[in-house]
Amino acid sequence: MLTLRQMRYFDALAAARHFGKAAELTHVSQPALSAQIMEMEEHLGVKLVERSRAGVFLTVKGEEVLAQVRSILADVGRLEESARTNTGTLEGRVRLGVIPTLAPYLVPRLIPYLRERYPAIDIELKESLTDRLIADLGDGRLDAVVAALPVDGDGIVTRALFSDRFYMAVAENDRQVLMSPMTEEQVDISQLLLLEEGHCLRDQALAVCNTAGKRQLLSFGATSMATLLQMVANGMGMTLIPEIAIPSEAARNAIRIVPFAAPEPSREIGLIWRRSNPRPRDMDALANAISACARKVSRDAAAAGRGAAKAAPLPAA
Repeated sequence: MLTLRQMRYFDALAAARHFGKAAELTHVSQPALSAQIMEMEEHLGVKLVERSRAGVFLTVKGEEVLAQVRSILADVGRLEESARTNTGTLEGRVRLGVIPTLAPYLVPRLIPYLRERYPAIDIELKESLTDRLIADLGDGRLDAVVAALPVDGDGIVTRALFSDRFYMAVAENDRQVLMSPMTEEQVDISQLLLLEEGHCLRDQALAVCNTAGKRQLLSFGATSMATLLQMVANGMGMTLIPEIAIPSEAARNAIRIVPFAAPEPSREIGLIWRRSNPRPRDMDALANAISACARKVSRDAAAAGRGAAKAAPLPAA
């Protein structure tokens, strides 16, 4: 008999394209996941995946089955949500997606905050790019997403939570950026380090610096904010840093935080959920919790920014 467990394992495998990573996502051993996939194939009488040294590939039939599996899992998710509508606020499972340029800085504060105030919550987190998270939200695999607005999509609701201002991060001993606050026109785009394609922060950085001329961008695209700032600290360029990242990153990198002149560029962070979600009180409570944590991070960022400025004064001529 085909089981929900098998379908969830197959869904995870299709997303990860790697048995080990899929096992981590589903919190089981790799042999157990592999055995369940094989049982699923035997039951359906078709080959769903191709195994190779390069990874896992879905067969044509596997792609067809995946679409049906995800539809079934979405229906099951909606059924589970409906069954929980009579529980208290933020009780039971809440599946939250967070973009990578927020997760390392927001999640360490948000999880303790939620568990202290809502001890019956069972929070599940997924960190990924906006497009993937919104797709998971639409498929019923996530209950809500925290991402930069605007986000377009059918049947979704968005609520603005906080404004995340941008600063420029340069090396402690950088002699090229001497103006503080700086204007967008003073950004040397040829020295601008960016996240790889697909990260919304990359597009936001280009939007902020769109008046800096047509010079050649640095070709290296990092996969994380932490990597970018290590490169900055080693004199390889400069990068845009969101305010929420400053407390953590300024403490562990030899960087100087340079503010922009007014009007300061920023991104709007919001909570996104399905319009059909039967737990509106939970979404309101989650939004309020995220906003409260963000305010605390903002206060820490202001202190860290002042500290970084004192610890790393402009280099002498």
